[in-house]
Amino acid sequence: MRKWLALSAAVIALDLYTKHLVVKAFAYGEHLPITSFFDLVRYHNEGAAFSFLSQAGGWQRVFFSAIALIASGIILFMLRRHPSQKLFCFALALVLGGALGNLYDRLTLGYVVDFLFFHYQSYYWPAFNVADSAICVGVALLILDSFKKKS
Repeated sequence: MRKWLALSAAVIALDLYTKHLVVKAFAYGEHLPITSFFDLVRYHNEGAAFSFLSQAGGWQRVFFSAIALIASGIILFMLRRHPSQKLFCFALALVLGGALGNLYDRLTLGYVVDFLFFHYQSYYWPAFNVADSAICVGVALLILDSFKKKS
């Protein structure tokens, strides 16, 4: 289980470090075009994925923090229960690291710092961060793992 917790800790460290760099380098809302389809930005997300419930008046901070804590507890339980399922545990470790990285922001700042911004012409994907990326990759791997033939 240590290696899975180490992976989660690495995700958290990378997430917090990159957010720190963005906060130091950018004013809120500032964009730095990197390519024709990708910018570095600094946005604050008070909601969940894609700013869901970001304008809900503040209760969502406690709600999403509670969900992250409950999910983290369930993930720790699942990591202990299925140590031989490597892909499953790898995916859970990514989700755990991402959830705790965003939880740290939510508890200390009241919002999550997002900075990766993809777009094409007039189409924009909501900004996200390393923690969000780890969660998405982890969930995709969990879906892939669910299709594997169980022996």
